[in-house]
Parts: sequence; structure tokens; C-alpha cells
Amino acid sequence: MAKSPAPSSKRLVRYFVSYTRTDGDLPEKLLKELDKLFGACAEFEFKRWQDTHILPGEKWHAEIQGAIEECDFGLLLVSPAFLGNAYISEHELPHFVNGKKLCLPVGLCRISLENHDLKGLQETQIYLHVPARGKHGKAFDQFGSAKTQAEFAYTLHERIIARLKKSLGEKTPAPALAQPATKPAESTRDNLPRLMHFYGRQKELEVIAKALLPQTRTWGVLIDGPGGMGKTSLAVRAAELARPQFDRVLFVSTKTQKLTPQGAVALSQSIVPAYPELLSETARLLGLAHAKELPEAERAAVIKAALEKEKVLLLFDNLENLDKAQMNLLYEFVADLPPSCKAIVTSRRRTDVEARLIRLEKLEQDAALELLEELAADRELLRKASTEQRVGLYVETGGNPLLMRWVVGQLGRGSCRSIAAALELCRKAGDSNDPLEFIFGDLLETFSPAETQVLVALSYFTQKIEVKHIAEVAKLSQTAAQTALGDLANRALVMPDEREETFALVPMVADFLRARRPKVVAETGSRLEKRALALILENGYSNHDCFPKLDAAWPVVAPALRLFLAGDNKRLQEVCGALASFLDFTGRWDEWLALSQQAEGWAVAAGDHRHAGWRAYQAGWVHYLRWQAEAVLASAGRAAQHWQRAFPAGGTAQAGLRERTMALRLRGIGHQLQKDYPAATAAFREVVYLRRQLGAESTDLAMALNSLAFAERLSGDHAAAERDYHEALRVAQAVSDDEGIAIFTGNLAVLALDREDWPQAEALALEALALAEKLGRQELIAADCHRLALALARQGHGAEGLPHARRAVEIYTRLGSPNLADAKKTLAECEGEG
Repeated sequence: MAKSPAPSSKRLVRYFVSYTRTDGDLPEKLLKELDKLFGACAEFEFKRWQDTHILPGEKWHAEIQGAIEECDFGLLLVSPAFLGNAYISEHELPHFVNGKKLCLPVGLCRISLENHDLKGLQETQIYLHVPARGKHGKAFDQFGSAKTQAEFAYTLHERIIARLKKSLGEKTPAPALAQPATKPAESTRDNLPRLMHFYGRQKELEVIAKALLPQTRTWGVLIDGPGGMGKTSLAVRAAELARPQFDRVLFVSTKTQKLTPQGAVALSQSIVPAYPELLSETARLLGLAHAKELPEAERAAVIKAALEKEKVLLLFDNLENLDKAQMNLLYEFVADLPPSCKAIVTSRRRTDVEARLIRLEKLEQDAALELLEELAADRELLRKASTEQRVGLYVETGGNPLLMRWVVGQLGRGSCRSIAAALELCRKAGDSNDPLEFIFGDLLETFSPAETQVLVALSYFTQKIEVKHIAEVAKLSQTAAQTALGDLANRALVMPDEREETFALVPMVADFLRARRPKVVAETGSRLEKRALALILENGYSNHDCFPKLDAAWPVVAPALRLFLAGDNKRLQEVCGALASFLDFTGRWDEWLALSQQAEGWAVAAGDHRHAGWRAYQAGWVHYLRWQAEAVLASAGRAAQHWQRAFPAGGTAQAGLRERTMALRLRGIGHQLQKDYPAATAAFREVVYLRRQLGAESTDLAMALNSLAFAERLSGDHAAAERDYHEALRVAQAVSDDEGIAIFTGNLAVLALDREDWPQAEALALEALALAEKLGRQELIAADCHRLALALARQGHGAEGLPHARRAVEIYTRLGSPNLADAKKTLAECEGEG
């Protein structure tokens, strides 16, 4: 005879779900996930009332009312359709709004209950949001971000259990149990800290979830990365999601303090400063109080024996507080866990272990903006901040969540009324509240001289840079630099690429180093300036053959530009003059424009009006390359004003004449971009006239003739244009102006294209391309490739022109040139012919 099943010790809980079927399958999917979790609950046996309980012919309304009265709690799946349903509003909601039943409203989308007659439910609501088709497919709730129905259901399940314990526990207190003579040690099922907010890190969560599966042959996951990057939050969130597959989830931390907007605060309950105490705390959580008295090795063995009987997820947090030997002991401990158990470990130190490694870097921008939006809920100044300002906060803090929170926490304190002011405070924070000290300070005294040199060298670079350049600036051998970088990467202060060939400094470490190691920073900066200046003067100006050497050294030269901008004006102007052609030829238009504009300001401040005019002119030339007519005319105007002050009336007849013609030519280019060809032609003719007044033929005269021919061509006067192009070419050949020869030959090819003389255009473009490649001027190479491809395509040789068309598009794309659109059309034509 079969035995009767043993009576269940679970408490029976009946619940009623109210929702509308017009919300599609979303409610049923959610309830299906919830039912799975309810079925695995050890404390309650859940039974959901369903309308299938009503037999045909029975009174529907009365049955609904009776079901609500009998249930222990109600679950309302709220949506606009739900609130607009007349039946629900009349027959179901009143029993919850006006009754005393525990009711848990759940929002299926972003909707506020405040605009509806549900005020009676405000204090008891679990207000989660699950958009059926939200941005990025995400779902949101007030406890964090749920990415799937399962995650959402789990969060809801946890809140329901907590409310039931509180509600039903108060109504039906458990009977007192006789206390044993010796009280057994209490064990813990789950002591995870609560997350206030969590956003992003979806890829990392997926990696951790796979690593925690029983069939994965690893003890778990090591999460390392810079301080404040959210390692603990990621570990806790991953553990929350993994709860259903474990009997226990235990959290042990060595953390001794936390950062608040007011500064670092000591954690009084930190009881695991070393590996032995970490074992003792783990044993206590498992209910093994006696293990504390055992020697360290036996204590570990007792814990492992206890773990053999259960599925336990251990989370060991902030292990960087242990010394290296103790960290190794901890890794040996987790490596020997029973197969049924897993561990998640977080540390700032990078260590190679037999586990899944997650090296946490900056938070994704979208996730960071979601976090800031959440923080703005009760911070008026942050609510007023624009998206651009919030993105600026993200960039300035390097996507570090802790730093973002600290900066936001300063808003409204004292005179700190903007994100910019809060960021400045972060850089210059005092000893009593220094977030950078909190994140990096404990590592400062551990740096070797080589590591300090490497860190300081990296403080001058904004992108990942090769080891050889770091070694050069740090004045170390490449081997010594590589070793130091490896050690710094282990402490999460530098970020390497996957092959550890290039490195970048963790954001804001540079600010920290400038404040704490100013002497070393200054010495390295001086060395960087001297090296960069030598490279610029030796390989710059019109030394086209040396440009490749300067290009290869640019990663070391570029960081020195801001040092030049902060130094002597005479040296700065010398650097600008030496770099002009190089920056133009290599297509570094952004750097050229920024350098010219800032150097113009410094020249004006120093009373150096001649150089101020040249910097305005060069800024105008970059605007011309980008077809920005108004900016070109503004630059021409500034250049003319600067030079007028540099060469006042009353001087020699030729004093400042060259500068006057350059400003006038730039003005003509602005008119040409505005398609005011008569004004452009008049300006260029005056330039040619003035240049001839200087006597000898020159590069400037050739360029003036070229500009005149360009305007004449655009005006439709091809005969005049051809005459002046040939005259410009003759002058360039006479003065051995290789750049001019290449430019004017290419422009003659354009004239042949206008006349549809395709063979002539092909020949001239091919000749011009060879000259441009010899010079290395990128924009000129792209232009000649484009012309050659077009000439070939028009002759039915698109396949032959295809490589040239592709090269033109590639260069123009890299330069950000407005010529890109026309080049793409030619590419399409060649592809069609091919």
C-alpha cells in the first residue's frame, strides 16, 4: 500500500491576478516565469485563482468578489489598457483600493498611478516597469534594470516574498519553540547587499552566467579593474540572477571604507582584514562556528566538507586589501571548491587564475546616461543638465560610476551649481574629501621608480600608445617599460590592449599624479617638449621627404603641443610655422585648426600681431578645405587686422605687402566658396597685380595665378582659366616649386574633365598623381585619384578606375573632406562600369 505523502510544512498562499487580455501575451509570459519561481519557494505554497474555476451558469461578478476576499494578496498588472477597462474598474479595483487586502500593483510600462484613482495603493505598490517594446528591448524597475522577463519575474518574486513575510507574519505569529540547552550556530542562506541602481554590463553578466553553470569547468569568475568601476555591483547583480540555481548565496568583503559625497567613510562592520578572518566569516555564515578555533588549513577543510552537501555561490569582494600571499591562498581555496559550488571574486589587482576573467573598464555611455537619469530624480541641478553636459561628465570621469556618483553628489553643495564646477572640484578636492585619493591613493607608495616614470609618461597621452613611445618619454629601455606596464596593469592603473602592445592610463589618474608627483611630472614634460621640438624643427617646414619620419613619431609629438601652448610664445609660433605643411599634407586638419586658433590667441596676448595674422590665415585655410565660407571670410578679416597692426601705415612700401596679399587671397577664396565669382576674381587679380609689384617670380605668384584660374573656370571662362593655369605652372617650374607643379597639373586635368576631353584628363591626372604621391600630400593624392577614376570611367574603363576611386573615398573619409560625396558618386560609376 502506498504511503500517504507527508504533510507540507509550507504556508498556503492564495493570490488573485487582475489584468486585461488586450495587453497581449505579456501578462501570461510574466505569470509563467513567476509560477516557476513560486513553485521552488521553500516557505510558501502559492495557488493562483483562475477564471477556469467558475462553472457555466454561475454568477461571474459574485465569484470574482468572493475570490478576491479569499485570496491572501492581489497582483494588478497595470497598463493604459488595464486602467481603461470598464469591467476591471467597476468590479475588481474597488475591492483592492477600498479593501484591506495586500495589493501589489505592477506597471507593465512607464505609467504613473498618481493620475488615476489608485491612491490607496500607493504605499504598498511594487511599481516595476516592463515595456513590451522599450528602447533596446530593455525593461526597467525601481530596484535596477531587468533585461529579460525572467529577471523581472525574479525581482518581483523577491519583493512579494518579503511583503508576505511582513504581512502574514504579523497576522499569524509562529508558535514559540522550546530552546535547546545549547543554541546551535545559525547559518545564512543569502546575505547579498542590496543594489540601489544597476545599469548596463549586459555582456559581462552573460559571461558570468555561463561561468556559473554547473557544467562549466571552472571555479567561477574573477572581476578586476580600476577602483570605482563597479566590480562589486556587477558581482552582486550576477549573484542575484544566479540565485535560483544555488541553495545559498554568501557575500564576504574585505572592504574597509566607502566613498560618499562627503568623503570616505569607515565601515565599522568590516571584519575580514585578512585571509584567516575571511575563512572564519565564511564558516560563520555556513553555521560552522566551531571552525573559527581550528588552524587555518583545517578551517578551510571543514568549510569545503560542509560545501560538499550544498550548492553554494560564494562572493569574495575587494580582495586587493589582502597581501599577495593571502590572495594566492584564497585563489587556492576557491580552486578546490566542490563541483556543486562556484565563486565570484572581485579585486583591483589583475591576476591570472583558472577562472573566467572579466577586466572591467568604463561603463557604456547609454548605461551611464540611464544611471544619471535615475540619480536626477531627486537632484534638481542634475535634472536641469543637458544631455551634452551629462555626456561631458561621463567622458571626464572616464565612465567610472563611482566618480560620476561623487561628482553628482557635489551638485548643490556650497557654490557647486553645475557639472563643470563639480568636475573641477573633483580634480582639486582637498584631503578631507578627495575621490581620486580614495580610488588611487593606497597604491601611490607601491610604485617603483620605473612604474612612476611610466605612469607619468602616460599622463601626457589620451589614447592607447605603443610601448616603444612610452619607453622613449619615460627614458627607460623598452624591456623595463614593458615590465613596469605589466605590473601596473595587474593593479588596474593602466589599460592594455588584448596583446599588451599598447597601453593607456586609467582616466583621472593623470590628475592624481600631477597633484601627488608634480616634480616627476614636470621633469617628464620638459623631456617630452625637448624631444618633440627637435623632431618638429628637423623634419617640419617644407622638408617633404622627412614628413614620414615626423608622422611615425607623431604619437610622441602630439602630447607636447599642449605644453608648447602653455609655454613661451616665440617657441610656440616657431612650432606652428614648422608644422603647418606637415599637418596639411598628412590631413591632420583638426590638430592644425586647434593649434592655429589657440596660438593666435597667445600671439595677440603677447603683442605678436605678425604671427597672430599667420595663425588666423592657417585657421582660414583649414576652413577652406572644409568649404566653410563664413569661417574663411572671418579668418581673412582677422588676419588683415592683425597684419595692419603689425605693419602700420608709414612704413616702407613693401613692408607687410606679402601678408596683405595673403589676407586678400583668403578673402577671395571665401567669396569663391559663396559662389560670388566676380568678387573672387577681382580679389585674385589684385593679388596677382600686387605680387608682380614685388618683382621676381615666386611661389606666391604662382599660387595667386592658380586661384585666379580656379575662379575663372568656375565662372565658365575656360580659355582664361587655361591661360592662367599654364602661367602658374610655368612660374612654379621656374622656381622649382614641386608642390605647385603637382597642384597645377591636377587642375589642368579638371579643366580637361570640364571639356569632356577624357584622354587628356586621364593623362594629366596620372601625371599629377605621381607628383602628389612623391610629395605625400593626402588631400592632393585623393583629388588626383578621383580625377583619374572619373576620366577612366567616362571612357568605359570603370574596372581600371575602381582602385583609384576606392582610394579617393578612403582618404576623403579619413580627412572628413566635403569632396567625399562626389568621390562616392565616381566610385559608384566605376562599379557600374566594372
